[in-house]
Amino acid sequence: MDTLRAWRASYHLFGLAVRSATIRRPRIGVRCCSSSSSTAAATAGPSDIHSSTPTDRRRRSAASTSDKDSVRAIRLKKVEELRTKGYEPYAYKWERSHSAKQLQDIYCHLKDGEECKDELVSIAGRIIARRAFGKLAFLTLRDESGTVQLYCTKEVLTEDQFDQLKKFIDIGDIVGASGSIKKTEKGELSVYVKFFKILTKSLLPLPDKYHGLTDVDKRYRQRYVDMIANPDVVDVFRVRAKIVSEIRKTMESLGFIEVETPVLQGEAGGAEARPFITYHNSLGRDLYLRIATELHLKRMLVGGLERVFEIGRIFRNEGISTRHNPEFTTIEMYEAYSDYQSMMNLAEEIITQCTLVVHGKLKIDYQGIEICLERPWRRETMHDLVKDATGIDFNQFGDDVKSAVEAARHLLGISTEADDHVLVQTCPSVGHVLNEVFETLVEPTLVQPTFVLDYPIEISPLAKPHRRGLVLKSK
Repeated sequence: MDTLRAWRASYHLFGLAVRSATIRRPRIGVRCCSSSSSTAAATAGPSDIHSSTPTDRRRRSAASTSDKDSVRAIRLKKVEELRTKGYEPYAYKWERSHSAKQLQDIYCHLKDGEECKDELVSIAGRIIARRAFGKLAFLTLRDESGTVQLYCTKEVLTEDQFDQLKKFIDIGDIVGASGSIKKTEKGELSVYVKFFKILTKSLLPLPDKYHGLTDVDKRYRQRYVDMIANPDVVDVFRVRAKIVSEIRKTMESLGFIEVETPVLQGEAGGAEARPFITYHNSLGRDLYLRIATELHLKRMLVGGLERVFEIGRIFRNEGISTRHNPEFTTIEMYEAYSDYQSMMNLAEEIITQCTLVVHGKLKIDYQGIEICLERPWRRETMHDLVKDATGIDFNQFGDDVKSAVEAARHLLGISTEADDHVLVQTCPSVGHVLNEVFETLVEPTLVQPTFVLDYPIEISPLAKPHRRGLVLKSK
């Protein structure tokens, strides 16, 4: 369980290394207690969320659906017309010689108006812009690496091909093109198209180029559309892949073995989160999607493996928002003959290595604040952090919950009539009160990486008691 808490709390640090500055309040804290437990945020302008009424949004949605249906009908007609002319609008294969970035790098030396006729190149990608002027057409093609212009003229293409280009190619289509390389008089590197082919005919329009895709719900439910409309989102996926790869390398270099544990389980083990329930036909019984990998990983230790970890999908049947998904990825690691101090060292190692891979340095700027991830990180107990911030040592209350609640109310400025008063008033222990004060007054101030140690055992039901407490009891 010490692993689970250390890893989950350090999630904020991974978010720091991966995400752009979308979190309004910088807050970094890595939580640890004595053996205790625990991907491109979307943003939208105020006019997208707050200023319109539900009726306005329904009307716009209905109008948008109607427009899409009209565009789809038109493009389906183009598909049929292409087929009647003997063209397949959904190709099987296209041989590429270069990516857009490779062309930009290789032929950056060309002068304005110069053409390289010695070599033919072949490229493929999505059309994101088009302009046609009589016998001349310019298309902007984007692939995974970047963009390049397609320079199309009626005198170079056959008459049928040029007419096909003007009549059938729409923004959003995926095409393949081959030709020579030319830099236009205005300095735009272009593929001087000798031949092209429609590889995939798009049936729906792309989001408006000027406004982009701003609907938060659609950005999360249709990631592929978000990636097309907002190319920077693709970089988040690339960075995530680097991080996952580096985690594996780090764990393996430390002698850990990666294992896979069952996703369908006979009992809902781990924490108190609600599971998803499914029915197994052959067994004739309900099974649960796992809410943690903990139990089965611990059994691997029982079986004789001394260092194990798993990067796996977890499913929790609870609330959903743009910052919380009931299906997510975690890493849990377990090591025999070690304690939470070892886990803190391991968390430092993983995060610093991932930061170096992504940023190349351990001091990074985040929302105008320099974050230093150089080791060792700050390590403080929750009691000491609260005492430093408030001047009150909650240890002095012992088991006197009433006095602790009164002190917390004074610190938080809560009146007896306030709604927040109920939350503090109903705390069943001094440990719960301490945690409320910590989360409200201290946690927002933890900007630099910090391990918060020795959480109250009252809020860590699956944790082992601190060895210091056992020593005191024995005396």
